[in-house]
Amino acid sequence: MDVNFSKMEGLGNDFIFMDDRTGAIKTHLNYPDIARRLCHRHFGIGADGIILILNSHTEDIRFRIFNADGSEAQMCGNGMRCFAKLLFETGIIDRPEFHVETLAGRVTPKVFFDKENRVSSVRVDMGEPALTPDKIPFTGLLSDAVSCPVTVGDDTVLLTPVSMGNPHAVVFVPDIRAMDVEKTGTPIENHPCFPEKTNVEFIEIVNEHEINMRVWERGAGETLACGTGACAAVVASHLNGKTGPEVLVHLAGGDLSIYWDKKTNHIYKTGPATFVFSGKICL
Repeated sequence: MDVNFSKMEGLGNDFIFMDDRTGAIKTHLNYPDIARRLCHRHFGIGADGIILILNSHTEDIRFRIFNADGSEAQMCGNGMRCFAKLLFETGIIDRPEFHVETLAGRVTPKVFFDKENRVSSVRVDMGEPALTPDKIPFTGLLSDAVSCPVTVGDDTVLLTPVSMGNPHAVVFVPDIRAMDVEKTGTPIENHPCFPEKTNVEFIEIVNEHEINMRVWERGAGETLACGTGACAAVVASHLNGKTGPEVLVHLAGGDLSIYWDKKTNHIYKTGPATFVFSGKICL
């Protein structure tokens, strides 16, 4: 069958979007197989994951995301910004703020416009961070409810586990440019303390309002940006007394503004979303 798709990116984190509100795609192939095929950089379209636009019984629309390796993620911040821009600009959603069903629960994006009435940026209410081991999930021992030493090969890595609907391990380093992200990120991603595996964020503190970040994403490897990872990084940085609750996160693909509203305990993420191209592919 021929399927229409759109490719979009948020700070270099790129995704293939397909509208399967009728269920026609799913009747022909399963989503993990589609993700593995289409995300391949040489034999497919190339992307970090695929995102499906689906009907929801509880919210305005439903979001599902599958990583390049076929594994399903609960949520993706960069993908959600692209999702919101695409839905609004194609008329699937006609309100600038709406509710989205995800495996991580309800997510609420809001689009903002430039002078030509095009979507220039998207703010996403990412909900509340989860810090308890059962919610992350994390089976290690949190010695001070903030950080935990984890054995990785011959080394001990101090990390802060956080869930933003999906699991994250935040590691503070003096210089992210000197990090071998794959060498350290892979064993942490697959560490038995994380029964659902984990995303890994390497954080260099610039000052109390800025951090530098590199990310090793579960099921995708190192990517140029990770929205939920940026949120988790700010939560961990603030809990460890390294930054305030409002931080500009510098990633390889660009910057994200993250604000942890301590009154509501919700995390707000603001950043760009960019349309790349659209097309039709035979599945």
